[in-house]
Amino acid sequence: MLKNNLGYPRTGANQELKGACENYWAGGISEKDLFLTARLVREEGWVHQLRADIDLIPCNDFSFYDHVLDTSFMLGNIPSRYVPVLTKSRTNTELDLYFAMARGYGKDGLDLKAMETMPWFDTNYHYVVPEFSENQEFRLFSENVFADFSHARSFLSKTPKPVILGPVSYLLLGREVGSDFHRLSLLKKLIPVYVEILQRLTDYGADWIQVDEPFLCMDIDEKTRQAFRDAYREFKARCPKAKILLTTYFNSLDQNMDFCFSLPVKGIHVDLTRGALDVQRLLKMFPHDKVLSLGLVDGRDGWKNDYDHSLEIIERCIGLLGEDNIMIATSCSLMHSPATFIDHISLELEDSLASAVQKLDELRELSEIARGGLPEALHINRASHALRSTRPDL
Repeated sequence: MLKNNLGYPRTGANQELKGACENYWAGGISEKDLFLTARLVREEGWVHQLRADIDLIPCNDFSFYDHVLDTSFMLGNIPSRYVPVLTKSRTNTELDLYFAMARGYGKDGLDLKAMETMPWFDTNYHYVVPEFSENQEFRLFSENVFADFSHARSFLSKTPKPVILGPVSYLLLGREVGSDFHRLSLLKKLIPVYVEILQRLTDYGADWIQVDEPFLCMDIDEKTRQAFRDAYREFKARCPKAKILLTTYFNSLDQNMDFCFSLPVKGIHVDLTRGALDVQRLLKMFPHDKVLSLGLVDGRDGWKNDYDHSLEIIERCIGLLGEDNIMIATSCSLMHSPATFIDHISLELEDSLASAVQKLDELRELSEIARGGLPEALHINRASHALRSTRPDL
């Protein structure tokens, strides 16, 4: 029963990355200094996950600004108006181009506004909206996904799990510009780049590859369903060795359960903290040739996990699917949780809360309790929930 984390906070325990970025934008530090801070923040997160004995530690979940913008950069989807950021300055780098798209640019005779942002589903996070034209072309532009995998593997001494945003959700998150067309029509051009990414990650030694498709938890039409079929059938045909963990979150999979389970992937992650998911139906329908990742530890709220509730689900899943065919996981990326609690809070409130570091420990403890260990941890968790139930103000 593997322990699977979907992503980790990006800014550091004390907002180190945010401060370094602001200092870089103000000209106070060099790009080299910024990269050093980013490296330390990533490694700090990996250390926490190693300490919690997480089996599938994510990489490429870090971002200087936004993971959807990172995906646009990876795929070479850079609006032409930003290209002069590089051509009009000998000192600007690809990072300056990236920040120009995120924040705008007002130097070298250029006056460029930042790209549009939108809420990331129903969270407080905002992503940079991709722009698509009818004659859009895609190519592998940024190779950070490979560099981060190599860095993580050497640092961890174990195989990390690359995280990428899936092609269908990426297109659906964007908007069309120019002529009248639908952005899903670009999927045929996008698939070859994703195939190259999946093939290279597999060749580099990646075992599981997390491909996020949150739109599978949305109300989707037949055109969108066909797009998912086309993409993942092509991945299966052209990347047969790639172990794709198709990852959904932010809602129940109930409405698309049959369809999602039919896609040719090795594993599927479901969010068990959002929506009214029928677990019995899930287990009855889940294919026995796939691995099920159970999103039990809530990545969005700050409350401690209810171990008794989670253990009931784990035991039912083990009983029907077997321990080797399930993972226990965070419901979504922990980027929505604080890395640690810095501000002063009351002891009673602190006893009911869990930071990202503590949520990693919850995965570890749930795994050990499910195997018959850590009775004291279960007792402490029950006491915390009993206290919270007597305090409606918590």
